[in-house]
Amino acid sequence: MASYTINGLSVTPIHGDFGAENCMPYIYLLSCFENLIPGFQLIRIQDKYAVIIFRGTGLDNERHVAFSAQLGSLEKNPAWGGSERVGTPYLFDVSNIESDGSLVKKDSRRWHHALGNALWHTDSSFNQHRSKYSLLLAHAVPVAGQGNTEFADTRQAWKDYPEAEKEKLRRYVVEHELWHSRKLASPDEYEKLTPEERNVKPPAYHKLVQQGPSGEETLFLAAHAKTLFDIDGNRLVDSQKIIWDLIANCTQSKYTFTAEWKAAGTLMWWDNRQSMHRASPYTENMGPRDVRRSTVIDDGPLAFGISKSYTEKLQVK
Repeated sequence: MASYTINGLSVTPIHGDFGAENCMPYIYLLSCFENLIPGFQLIRIQDKYAVIIFRGTGLDNERHVAFSAQLGSLEKNPAWGGSERVGTPYLFDVSNIESDGSLVKKDSRRWHHALGNALWHTDSSFNQHRSKYSLLLAHAVPVAGQGNTEFADTRQAWKDYPEAEKEKLRRYVVEHELWHSRKLASPDEYEKLTPEERNVKPPAYHKLVQQGPSGEETLFLAAHAKTLFDIDGNRLVDSQKIIWDLIANCTQSKYTFTAEWKAAGTLMWWDNRQSMHRASPYTENMGPRDVRRSTVIDDGPLAFGISKSYTEKLQVK
């Protein structure tokens, strides 16, 4: 599609109003929010397209974190999550590289954990305080055609959903659990959780139908979605079928595109309130894939999900 320019920001749409590319060096990225107009326009572009891809940014860890922090408070990597190699708790190491520099082995817990990233998901939906943005920066990329990321537009998918079904879906609450997606991706490995895993990430509860940054409705979905409840707290016995039917609908080709990393310095910034994504699964011949993610915590009215009184009602049932 044709490019256009807003206040000096060059934008190339990727898939209609979903996804855009922009070539912008880190010096300009970091200075955007020191100048009201460029910073405001960058947020407007993000709100419109939900996914922005920057090429050749020149960002390092420090600059990556600095730019992300201009967008809001950052989620800290839990101690068990592995931030030793990247050296900061504000970056999640989602690479196939161990702390000693070796590649992740196929029989390791980390390999199996990463299999869940190849399922369609929304980052941190399993946290009660959900995320708003994810910013994933490449430090090293594998050969062409490996390690790509796919994105799905949950806004347009919801807009096209039959009106007769929407009112019912608006009443649903979703239980999200990290270990549910991990068990789906690797059932034998995650048949039993370690005590640390079980305690550190309890389920979270969020409405199925949410609002995007402009107030439009959108689906809040992920492979982490384990159970659906109705407005009275009753568990739906066909939860998984409903959830995966919705995911299948959102991930039709008319709502998705594939983003290629191409080179180190690529930064992909997406809005978890308006999209789902999935990574290419690890392969033994992939080579080093060094990508690091900052996560901006949501500050909107639905950021904390469903109220404590509602979740207590669920636990009683």
